[in-house]
Amino acid sequence: MAQSFVALLSQYGLLVVIANVLLDGIGLPVPALPTLILAGSLAAVSVGSAADLFLGAIGARLIGETGWYLAGRRYGTRVMKLLCRISISPDSCVGQTQLRFERWGSGALIVSRFVPGLSIIAPPLAGATAMNWSRFLIYSAGGCALWAGVGLGTGIALRAQIAALLPLLQRVGATLLEVLIGALVAYIAYKYYERRQFYRALRMARISVEELYRLMQAGDDPVILDVRSASAFALDPRTIPGALRITLPQIEQQLQALPRQRDIVLYCSCPNEASAAQVARLLMDHGFQRVRPLHGGLDAWIEAGYSASVVRSLTLLEQ
Repeated sequence: MAQSFVALLSQYGLLVVIANVLLDGIGLPVPALPTLILAGSLAAVSVGSAADLFLGAIGARLIGETGWYLAGRRYGTRVMKLLCRISISPDSCVGQTQLRFERWGSGALIVSRFVPGLSIIAPPLAGATAMNWSRFLIYSAGGCALWAGVGLGTGIALRAQIAALLPLLQRVGATLLEVLIGALVAYIAYKYYERRQFYRALRMARISVEELYRLMQAGDDPVILDVRSASAFALDPRTIPGALRITLPQIEQQLQALPRQRDIVLYCSCPNEASAAQVARLLMDHGFQRVRPLHGGLDAWIEAGYSASVVRSLTLLEQ
């Protein structure tokens, strides 16, 4: 198998690299960086011009990322929710990935290919948040160039070592392939187990939109916290009337401002109320008892026909 792939890469190097990079760019689990490294090591011998490989890799990656950018621009939150729903690490998807994008801004498009999870989220998130087309193209192309350059450059720099390893790789290729497939299956199984554990941890008592509405109408004055990330709020600035905006990184700074004797209802717009449940768990760990995520989040509130406000910024610090 390894010998066949090397032969294929030697004969059709540019086409193999373009196909692998394109599939990787649209989110399929076929990492292209190892192919780029191997292609770089063979470039001077049989694959052809390193410049052609470099430009081909950039172009193929840009096609995939541009498709995600346009999908995000057209469908907004629906694309983000789909990606988080099918992710094998939903906690990372709804948490760290969006936070990194918000922290790094356009720079996230430069480094996203080297950060697990961010590479597939950054382009549609850039589109959903209405990043300027030319800005996206410049930063994405720069990131693709850096990524392709690192892959091909590593292969070129280590070409002697890789050439020495190829005969061994060809002899143990079938065994190595079995080991790699086994490792991949084990990794996916572990991440699936993590996913199930994550959702099991989220199965805490929730409050329905009807219950929340009744509490508000009865004058019980619940504290309603909008815990969506800044990017999620930018995609949909509607809020439940009276809600206070607070993001996950701010919550520990705001613990003293939260009343312990009132109902605290948290909501977000992510699958399975993941962010709201994470904040609820954090509050409970700090001794808060009357804490519940809103079942279905903001989407359920709006779908039920209840009114929503539109605000620019509203945090506990501003109250």
